[in-house]
Amino acid sequence: MTTLRADASARLEAVSRRDLVIDLARVACILLVVVIHLLMIGVGYSPDGELVVSRPLEAQPWFAAATWVGQIMPLFFAAGGFTALTAWRSLRRKGGDRTDFVRGRVLRLAAPALPLFVFFAVVLGGATIAGVDPALLDTVATGTGSPLWFLAAFLLAQCAVPWMVALHDRAPRATLALLAIAAVAVDALRIATGIDEIGLLNLAFVWLFVQQLGFWYADGWFRTRHPLTLVTLVVAAYALIWVVVSAEWYSPDMLTNLNPPTVPLMLLGIAQISLLTLLHRPLAALMRTRPAQAVVYLVGSRAMTVYLWHLPVIIIVEGASLLIPGAAPEPGSAVWWATRPIAFVVVLGVVFAIAPLLLRFEQVPTTIPDGRRRPGSAAIAIAAVLAFVPPFLVLESFLDLRIAVTGVVLLSLSLWLLRARRLAPA
Repeated sequence: MTTLRADASARLEAVSRRDLVIDLARVACILLVVVIHLLMIGVGYSPDGELVVSRPLEAQPWFAAATWVGQIMPLFFAAGGFTALTAWRSLRRKGGDRTDFVRGRVLRLAAPALPLFVFFAVVLGGATIAGVDPALLDTVATGTGSPLWFLAAFLLAQCAVPWMVALHDRAPRATLALLAIAAVAVDALRIATGIDEIGLLNLAFVWLFVQQLGFWYADGWFRTRHPLTLVTLVVAAYALIWVVVSAEWYSPDMLTNLNPPTVPLMLLGIAQISLLTLLHRPLAALMRTRPAQAVVYLVGSRAMTVYLWHLPVIIIVEGASLLIPGAAPEPGSAVWWATRPIAFVVVLGVVFAIAPLLLRFEQVPTTIPDGRRRPGSAAIAIAAVLAFVPPFLVLESFLDLRIAVTGVVLLSLSLWLLRARRLAPA
């Protein structure tokens, strides 16, 4: 009984330290990504019966302006910084070290990605053998595999957490300033030379900067600012985005500024974390309600599955709708827009239906069982590199059969290297 009370007290203490608004923000970001992709993919029949494939959302005149609000990846990385900082400090209190942290992060990102790469390898391989039009296959693979870029950037940022936290604890302002200066320098060199590959360096500088904002949020800096200061940060960030976009240094479409990541994403990160802080009180009140907690828990516990699998499911649902009379209206028509909420519910329903099959990958254990030992630091470092390569290849070359098979092999090797080892006999 004493042990049960102690466990209950520990859980209550953990909940009290948890910022449920951050959980809400992460879930909202994932669901918004699903909505955006659902509106970008239009497959249906025109009134004369012709098959139409288009991108209705991007065709809207207000699309670029909407991305200034709808590009929420900076907020997701900042929220990831908050949770990573609290997890790292908790691990250190329990006696863990940097190697333990990196191993856990790689496991949590590589394991859910493996079944998706297997799925793509099987589907693309089968379609190739069946003689499907290569151009069509390339278009579908490119679209459905596009979210995988996130794994490369997020894995890089998360694996750097122990070192970035040390810099944050020692010199928070200098660390943030140096990351910002480095990102600006990379963009300036990319713009001056016209070599886009230079911008890949900002996979580190831009996302590490945004992740550091999550550290500042976790330490209470944003929460202790006067609301007027936060409003000023929001206005200043958007004003600077307007200046650099007006100078034609960057695209007004913030989705275009995602690959390679650019300085406007850092500014969006400042604006978004400031807005989240301004709205913290009403959002915290919302998160004290049972329905909100239930939704956030349901989606949050399947976050990687929803993110990684929603696009393949969207393609499957859109394809199936073509077989049902009246279920595939012309993309961009009034009927098509009106049926998007129904499509959203169907897509999420299918994703959650397959989620139990992926549970063991989503919730892979990171603890070392009794009688086992942790792999060495060199093995974990190699595993991190192997897990980084497949999504980075998708980022650079888009998904195809070759990259899908490469992903299966490298991710399998990564997970094998991360497994707990047997203790040597005494």
